[in-house]
Amino acid sequence: MGKVKYSEGIDYVQGSLAKPKVKDGHKCGSYLIGTHRTAATTNPECTRLYIRNAETYKRTTPPSADELAIRERFAQVSHMVSVRKKDLSKINADTAAFLAQKDQPGGKTTMLSWYWMVCSAEYDKQQG
Repeated sequence: MGKVKYSEGIDYVQGSLAKPKVKDGHKCGSYLIGTHRTAATTNPECTRLYIRNAETYKRTTPPSADELAIRERFAQVSHMVSVRKKDLSKINADTAAFLAQKDQPGGKTTMLSWYWMVCSAEYDKQQG
């Protein structure tokens, strides 16, 4: 098995390192995915690199009802965030509320994460 040695200053690499290009409406190429295992073990080799061909991956099962519900919630909250960010009547109040909680323990550190928190709570309240 090959090993990866990083330069000084780079502890590890994690996530998608290369994604396939979209050409003529379909993906061609491969994913290069790096993982870093943080579990305490005696094996010092805790980084793995995987290559997955984008053209050969086919989902074998249909999305479950829970997955579809999660996708729908994400789409709705995302839409609510984009609308609220552009609503001129709420910008000043939203900015003040964000700044008031930003430095508190557990406070959201970016305006976008604050919007997601507020809109998620609003969506969940509407859904019962």
